[in-house]
Amino acid sequence: MKEFDYIIIGGGCAGLSLAYELEINDKLKDKTLAIIETREEYKRDKTWSFWKVFDHNFDDCVIKNWNNFTINTSENLHELSNKEFPYQSIDSGKFYKKINSKLSTNSNISFFKGLNEIKTENSIIFNSIFEKELDKSELWQHFQGIEIETPKNIFDEDIINLMDFNCDQRNDVHFFYTLPFSKNRALIETTWLSGLEDQSLRDYDLQLENYIENNLGIKNYKINFTEKGAIPLFSPSLKNSNKIINIGSAGGMTRLSTGYTFLNIQEHSRYIVKNIDNIYDAKTFSLGKKYHFLDKVFLKVLKKHPKKMPQIFFNMFKTSSNTIIKFLSNKSNIFEDINIISKMPKLIFLRALLN
Repeated sequence: MKEFDYIIIGGGCAGLSLAYELEINDKLKDKTLAIIETREEYKRDKTWSFWKVFDHNFDDCVIKNWNNFTINTSENLHELSNKEFPYQSIDSGKFYKKINSKLSTNSNISFFKGLNEIKTENSIIFNSIFEKELDKSELWQHFQGIEIETPKNIFDEDIINLMDFNCDQRNDVHFFYTLPFSKNRALIETTWLSGLEDQSLRDYDLQLENYIENNLGIKNYKINFTEKGAIPLFSPSLKNSNKIINIGSAGGMTRLSTGYTFLNIQEHSRYIVKNIDNIYDAKTFSLGKKYHFLDKVFLKVLKKHPKKMPQIFFNMFKTSSNTIIKFLSNKSNIFEDINIISKMPKLIFLRALLN
Protein backbone atom coordinates (compact mmCIF):
# COMPACT_ATOMS: atom_id res chain seq x y z
CA MET A 1 0.00 0.00 0.00
CA LYS A 2 1.25 3.46 -0.94
CA GLU A 3 1.87 6.29 1.49
CA PHE A 4 0.97 9.94 0.74
CA ASP A 5 2.03 13.26 2.20
CA TYR A 6 -1.52 14.64 2.04
CA ILE A 7 -4.90 12.94 1.98
CA ILE A 8 -8.18 14.69 1.18
CA ILE A 9 -11.30 12.77 2.19
CA GLY A 10 -14.13 13.81 -0.12
CA GLY A 11 -13.62 15.06 -3.66
CA GLY A 12 -16.49 17.53 -3.72
CA CYS A 13 -16.33 21.33 -3.69
CA ALA A 14 -14.14 21.64 -0.58
CA GLY A 15 -11.80 18.76 -1.38
CA LEU A 16 -11.23 19.74 -5.00
CA SER A 17 -10.84 23.43 -4.14
CA LEU A 18 -8.08 22.58 -1.68
CA ALA A 19 -6.39 20.22 -4.14
CA TYR A 20 -6.50 22.89 -6.85
CA GLU A 21 -5.09 25.53 -4.51
CA LEU A 22 -2.24 23.21 -3.53
CA GLU A 23 -1.48 22.45 -7.19
CA ILE A 24 -1.50 26.00 -8.56
CA ASN A 25 0.74 27.15 -5.70
CA ASP A 26 3.33 24.45 -6.49
CA LYS A 27 2.84 22.65 -3.19
CA LEU A 28 2.63 19.26 -4.93
CA LYS A 29 5.88 19.35 -6.91
CA ASP A 30 7.64 17.10 -4.43
CA LYS A 31 4.65 16.07 -2.30
CA THR A 32 2.03 13.42 -2.97
CA LEU A 33 -1.74 13.76 -2.59
CA ALA A 34 -4.47 11.14 -2.40
CA ILE A 35 -8.11 12.20 -2.91
CA ILE A 36 -10.74 9.81 -1.57
CA GLU A 37 -13.94 10.05 -3.61
CA THR A 38 -16.63 7.41 -4.19
CA ARG A 39 -18.48 8.90 -7.18
CA GLU A 40 -18.03 7.14 -10.49
CA GLU A 41 -18.01 10.29 -12.60
CA TYR A 42 -18.07 14.05 -12.25
CA LYS A 43 -20.98 15.89 -13.86
CA ARG A 44 -23.06 18.96 -13.15
CA ASP A 45 -24.97 18.33 -9.94
CA LYS A 46 -25.07 21.70 -8.18
CA THR A 47 -25.16 25.45 -8.70
CA TRP A 48 -23.12 27.47 -6.21
CA SER A 49 -24.12 31.13 -5.93
CA PHE A 50 -22.71 34.02 -3.90
CA TRP A 51 -21.75 37.69 -3.98
CA LYS A 52 -18.21 38.09 -5.27
CA VAL A 53 -16.70 40.01 -2.36
CA PHE A 54 -13.16 38.92 -3.29
CA ASP A 55 -11.47 37.35 -6.31
CA HIS A 56 -11.46 33.57 -6.70
CA ASN A 57 -10.06 31.00 -9.13
CA PHE A 58 -13.27 30.12 -10.95
CA ASP A 59 -14.52 33.10 -12.95
CA ASP A 60 -14.33 30.89 -16.05
CA CYS A 61 -16.88 28.54 -14.42
CA VAL A 62 -19.42 31.31 -13.78
CA ILE A 63 -22.73 30.91 -15.62
CA LYS A 64 -23.71 34.55 -15.17
CA ASN A 65 -23.17 37.71 -13.10
CA TRP A 66 -25.95 39.99 -11.84
CA ASN A 67 -25.87 43.45 -10.27
CA ASN A 68 -29.56 43.68 -9.36
CA PHE A 69 -31.70 41.61 -7.02
CA THR A 70 -35.11 41.66 -5.38
CA ILE A 71 -36.73 40.24 -2.28
CA ASN A 72 -40.48 40.18 -1.77
CA THR A 73 -43.32 39.07 0.47
CA SER A 74 -46.95 38.70 -0.57
CA GLU A 75 -47.41 42.42 0.14
CA ASN A 76 -44.13 44.20 -0.67
CA LEU A 77 -41.20 44.08 -3.08
CA HIS A 78 -37.77 45.63 -2.58
CA GLU A 79 -35.11 45.98 -5.28
CA LEU A 80 -31.40 46.58 -4.71
CA SER A 81 -28.51 47.22 -7.06
CA ASN A 82 -24.77 46.76 -6.57
CA LYS A 83 -21.98 47.04 -9.13
CA GLU A 84 -19.12 46.50 -6.68
CA PHE A 85 -20.11 42.99 -5.61
CA PRO A 86 -21.80 41.05 -8.45
CA TYR A 87 -23.88 38.00 -7.62
CA GLN A 88 -22.41 34.96 -9.36
CA SER A 89 -23.47 31.38 -10.08
CA ILE A 90 -20.93 28.62 -10.62
CA ASP A 91 -21.70 25.64 -12.89
CA SER A 92 -20.40 22.66 -10.88
CA GLY A 93 -19.83 20.69 -14.09
CA LYS A 94 -17.38 23.31 -15.38
CA PHE A 95 -15.81 23.54 -11.92
CA TYR A 96 -15.17 19.77 -11.77
CA LYS A 97 -13.83 19.69 -15.32
CA LYS A 98 -11.42 22.59 -14.77
CA ILE A 99 -9.97 21.19 -11.56
CA ASN A 100 -9.72 17.58 -12.67
CA SER A 101 -8.05 18.63 -15.93
CA LYS A 102 -5.44 20.52 -13.93
CA LEU A 103 -4.90 17.75 -11.37
CA SER A 104 -4.51 15.10 -14.09
CA THR A 105 -1.28 16.76 -15.25
CA ASN A 106 0.46 15.95 -11.94
CA SER A 107 1.44 12.31 -11.40
CA ASN A 108 1.80 13.02 -7.66
CA ILE A 109 -2.00 13.22 -7.36
CA SER A 110 -4.12 10.04 -7.20
CA PHE A 111 -7.81 9.26 -6.67
CA PHE A 112 -9.03 6.33 -4.58
CA LYS A 113 -12.45 4.96 -3.61
CA GLY A 114 -11.61 4.37 0.05
CA LEU A 115 -9.05 4.97 2.78
CA ASN A 116 -8.42 1.23 3.05
CA GLU A 117 -6.51 1.42 -0.24
CA ILE A 118 -3.70 3.60 1.14
CA LYS A 119 -1.53 4.12 4.19
CA THR A 120 -2.58 6.98 6.48
CA GLU A 121 -0.18 6.77 9.43
CA ASN A 122 2.17 9.60 8.44
CA SER A 123 -0.16 11.69 6.26
CA ILE A 124 -1.71 15.09 6.87
CA ILE A 125 -5.43 14.42 6.42
CA PHE A 126 -8.06 16.94 5.34
CA ASN A 127 -11.64 15.77 5.81
CA SER A 128 -14.86 17.14 4.28
CA ILE A 129 -17.19 14.25 5.19
CA PHE A 130 -19.58 13.83 8.12
CA GLU A 131 -19.11 10.24 9.21
CA LYS A 132 -22.40 10.04 11.11
CA GLU A 133 -25.88 10.97 9.91
CA LEU A 134 -26.81 14.43 11.16
CA ASP A 135 -29.89 15.18 13.25
CA LYS A 136 -32.90 15.59 10.95
CA SER A 137 -34.90 17.35 13.67
CA GLU A 138 -32.48 20.29 13.62
CA LEU A 139 -32.83 23.24 11.25
CA TRP A 140 -31.85 22.64 7.61
CA GLN A 141 -31.97 24.56 4.36
CA HIS A 142 -33.38 21.98 1.95
CA PHE A 143 -34.27 22.67 -1.64
CA GLN A 144 -34.86 21.50 -5.16
CA GLY A 145 -34.15 23.55 -8.24
CA ILE A 146 -34.82 23.10 -11.93
CA GLU A 147 -33.31 24.93 -14.86
CA ILE A 148 -36.10 25.57 -17.30
CA GLU A 149 -36.03 26.75 -20.91
CA THR A 150 -38.96 28.48 -22.58
CA PRO A 151 -39.69 28.81 -26.32
CA LYS A 152 -40.21 32.56 -25.94
CA ASN A 153 -38.16 35.25 -24.20
CA ILE A 154 -39.78 35.68 -20.78
CA PHE A 155 -37.17 36.54 -18.17
CA ASP A 156 -35.44 39.80 -17.34
CA GLU A 157 -31.88 38.41 -17.37
CA ASP A 158 -30.44 41.43 -15.56
CA ILE A 159 -32.11 40.86 -12.19
CA ILE A 160 -32.50 37.91 -9.82
CA ASN A 161 -35.29 37.25 -7.35
CA LEU A 162 -33.31 36.26 -4.28
CA MET A 163 -36.24 35.43 -2.01
CA ASP A 164 -39.92 35.29 -2.93
CA PHE A 165 -42.01 34.60 0.16
CA ASN A 166 -45.29 34.87 -1.75
CA CYS A 167 -45.94 31.15 -1.36
CA ASP A 168 -47.39 28.59 1.04
CA GLN A 169 -45.36 28.63 4.29
CA ARG A 170 -46.98 25.57 5.97
CA ASN A 171 -45.90 26.84 9.43
CA ASP A 172 -42.23 26.83 8.42
CA VAL A 173 -40.09 29.24 6.36
CA HIS A 174 -40.43 28.86 2.59
CA PHE A 175 -39.34 30.92 -0.39
CA PHE A 176 -38.59 30.62 -4.10
CA TYR A 177 -35.40 31.73 -5.79
CA THR A 178 -35.07 32.63 -9.49
CA LEU A 179 -31.80 33.06 -11.40
CA PRO A 180 -32.39 34.06 -15.05
CA PHE A 181 -29.38 32.89 -17.07
CA SER A 182 -30.86 34.34 -20.27
CA LYS A 183 -34.17 35.68 -21.55
CA ASN A 184 -35.52 32.15 -21.95
CA ARG A 185 -33.53 30.09 -19.43
CA ALA A 186 -33.60 30.27 -15.62
CA LEU A 187 -32.90 28.26 -12.49
CA ILE A 188 -35.91 28.23 -10.16
CA GLU A 189 -35.64 26.72 -6.68
CA THR A 190 -38.07 25.99 -3.90
CA THR A 191 -36.29 26.40 -0.55
CA TRP A 192 -37.35 25.49 2.99
CA LEU A 193 -35.79 26.38 6.33
CA SER A 194 -37.07 23.59 8.56
CA GLY A 195 -36.33 20.16 9.96
CA LEU A 196 -36.06 17.22 7.58
CA GLU A 197 -38.52 14.96 9.37
CA ASP A 198 -41.67 16.43 7.81
CA GLN A 199 -42.01 14.58 4.52
CA SER A 200 -44.99 16.73 3.51
CA LEU A 201 -42.59 19.60 2.74
CA ARG A 202 -40.75 17.56 0.14
CA ASP A 203 -43.30 17.58 -2.65
CA TYR A 204 -40.78 19.75 -4.48
CA ASP A 205 -41.93 18.85 -7.99
CA LEU A 206 -45.48 20.00 -7.27
CA GLN A 207 -44.26 23.18 -5.54
CA LEU A 208 -42.13 24.12 -8.54
CA GLU A 209 -44.84 23.29 -11.05
CA ASN A 210 -47.40 25.42 -9.21
CA TYR A 211 -45.02 28.35 -8.74
CA ILE A 212 -43.87 28.42 -12.35
CA GLU A 213 -47.43 28.23 -13.67
CA ASN A 214 -49.28 30.38 -11.14
CA ASN A 215 -46.68 32.90 -9.89
CA LEU A 216 -44.51 33.28 -12.99
CA GLY A 217 -47.31 32.64 -15.48
CA ILE A 218 -45.23 30.18 -17.53
CA LYS A 219 -47.19 27.33 -19.12
CA ASN A 220 -44.76 26.04 -21.72
CA TYR A 221 -41.21 25.05 -20.78
CA LYS A 222 -38.77 22.18 -20.72
CA ILE A 223 -36.53 21.10 -17.83
CA ASN A 224 -32.80 21.02 -18.65
CA PHE A 225 -31.38 20.21 -15.23
CA THR A 226 -32.50 19.31 -11.70
CA GLU A 227 -30.63 19.71 -8.44
CA LYS A 228 -31.58 18.83 -4.90
CA GLY A 229 -29.82 19.30 -1.57
CA ALA A 230 -29.94 19.86 2.17
CA ILE A 231 -27.56 22.12 4.10
CA PRO A 232 -27.38 21.89 7.93
CA LEU A 233 -28.08 25.25 9.57
CA PHE A 234 -26.65 24.18 12.90
CA SER A 235 -23.10 23.52 14.08
CA PRO A 236 -22.16 19.94 13.24
CA SER A 237 -18.62 21.02 12.35
CA LEU A 238 -16.02 18.61 13.66
CA LYS A 239 -13.08 19.60 15.81
CA ASN A 240 -9.63 19.32 14.27
CA SER A 241 -7.45 16.64 15.80
CA ASN A 242 -3.68 16.38 15.82
CA LYS A 243 -4.01 14.39 12.60
CA ILE A 244 -7.20 15.50 10.81
CA ILE A 245 -8.10 19.01 9.64
CA ASN A 246 -11.74 19.46 8.67
CA ILE A 247 -12.76 21.48 5.63
CA GLY A 248 -15.99 22.48 3.91
CA SER A 249 -19.21 22.24 5.93
CA ALA A 250 -17.48 19.72 8.22
CA GLY A 251 -14.96 22.45 8.99
CA GLY A 252 -17.56 25.11 9.73
CA MET A 253 -17.40 26.85 6.35
CA THR A 254 -21.18 27.14 5.95
CA ARG A 255 -22.66 30.44 7.10
CA LEU A 256 -25.50 29.14 9.26
CA SER A 257 -28.00 31.93 8.63
CA THR A 258 -27.68 31.73 4.84
CA GLY A 259 -26.19 28.39 3.77
CA TYR A 260 -23.50 30.22 1.75
CA THR A 261 -20.36 28.08 1.63
CA PHE A 262 -18.51 28.35 -1.71
CA LEU A 263 -16.45 31.50 -1.12
CA ASN A 264 -15.73 30.47 2.48
CA ILE A 265 -14.24 27.25 1.12
CA GLN A 266 -12.00 29.22 -1.23
CA GLU A 267 -10.78 31.46 1.59
CA HIS A 268 -10.15 28.45 3.85
CA SER A 269 -8.22 26.66 1.08
CA ARG A 270 -5.94 29.67 0.63
CA TYR A 271 -5.33 29.82 4.36
CA ILE A 272 -4.39 26.13 4.48
CA VAL A 273 -2.00 26.44 1.56
CA LYS A 274 -0.38 29.53 3.07
CA ASN A 275 0.22 27.63 6.32
CA ILE A 276 0.73 24.14 4.91
CA ASP A 277 4.28 23.78 6.22
CA ASN A 278 3.16 24.24 9.83
CA ILE A 279 -0.54 23.52 9.48
CA TYR A 280 -0.92 21.81 12.87
CA ASP A 281 0.47 24.88 14.63
CA ALA A 282 -1.58 27.40 12.64
CA LYS A 283 -4.64 28.99 14.22
CA THR A 284 -7.87 27.24 13.26
CA PHE A 285 -9.56 29.16 10.44
CA SER A 286 -13.16 30.24 11.13
CA LEU A 287 -15.80 32.60 9.79
CA GLY A 288 -15.58 34.58 13.02
CA LYS A 289 -17.13 34.36 16.48
CA LYS A 290 -19.22 37.46 15.74
CA TYR A 291 -21.12 35.76 12.92
CA HIS A 292 -21.49 32.53 14.84
CA PHE A 293 -23.10 34.43 17.72
CA LEU A 294 -25.38 36.56 15.52
CA ASP A 295 -26.47 33.56 13.47
CA LYS A 296 -27.22 31.55 16.60
CA VAL A 297 -29.59 34.25 17.86
CA PHE A 298 -31.13 34.72 14.41
CA LEU A 299 -31.84 31.01 13.99
CA LYS A 300 -33.39 30.80 17.46
CA VAL A 301 -35.88 33.42 16.33
CA LEU A 302 -36.45 31.60 13.05
CA LYS A 303 -37.27 28.33 14.81
CA LYS A 304 -39.61 29.96 17.33
CA HIS A 305 -41.29 32.51 15.04
CA PRO A 306 -41.36 31.11 11.48
CA LYS A 307 -44.44 33.15 10.53
CA LYS A 308 -42.58 36.39 11.24
CA MET A 309 -39.54 35.47 9.14
CA PRO A 310 -40.68 36.70 5.70
CA GLN A 311 -41.03 40.22 7.07
CA ILE A 312 -37.82 39.94 9.12
CA PHE A 313 -35.84 38.88 6.04
CA PHE A 314 -37.50 41.64 4.02
CA ASN A 315 -36.55 44.27 6.61
CA MET A 316 -32.93 43.07 6.66
CA PHE A 317 -32.60 44.08 3.02
CA LYS A 318 -33.99 47.57 3.59
CA THR A 319 -30.51 48.99 3.95
CA SER A 320 -27.73 49.76 1.49
CA SER A 321 -26.80 46.91 -0.83
CA ASN A 322 -23.17 47.10 0.31
CA THR A 323 -24.18 46.67 3.94
CA ILE A 324 -26.39 43.61 3.47
CA ILE A 325 -24.01 41.94 1.01
CA LYS A 326 -20.99 42.39 3.27
CA PHE A 327 -22.97 41.19 6.29
CA LEU A 328 -24.15 38.03 4.53
CA SER A 329 -20.64 37.43 3.18
CA ASN A 330 -18.82 37.71 6.55
CA LYS A 331 -17.11 40.99 5.59
CA SER A 332 -19.09 43.59 7.54
CA ASN A 333 -17.72 46.05 10.07
CA ILE A 334 -19.32 46.93 13.41
CA PHE A 335 -21.28 49.88 11.97
CA GLU A 336 -22.75 47.69 9.23
CA ASP A 337 -23.63 45.03 11.83
CA ILE A 338 -25.46 47.64 13.90
CA ASN A 339 -27.32 48.81 10.80
CA ILE A 340 -28.58 45.28 10.15
CA ILE A 341 -29.41 44.61 13.80
CA SER A 342 -31.42 47.83 13.96
CA LYS A 343 -33.82 46.40 11.37
CA MET A 344 -34.72 43.46 13.63
CA PRO A 345 -37.74 43.39 15.99
CA LYS A 346 -36.08 44.22 19.29
CA LEU A 347 -38.20 42.30 21.80
CA ILE A 348 -38.18 38.99 19.90
CA PHE A 349 -34.42 39.07 19.42
CA LEU A 350 -33.77 40.16 23.00
CA ARG A 351 -35.72 37.17 24.28
CA ALA A 352 -33.76 34.86 21.96
CA LEU A 353 -30.52 36.38 23.24
CA LEU A 354 -31.45 35.84 26.89
CA ASN A 355 -32.85 32.31 26.52
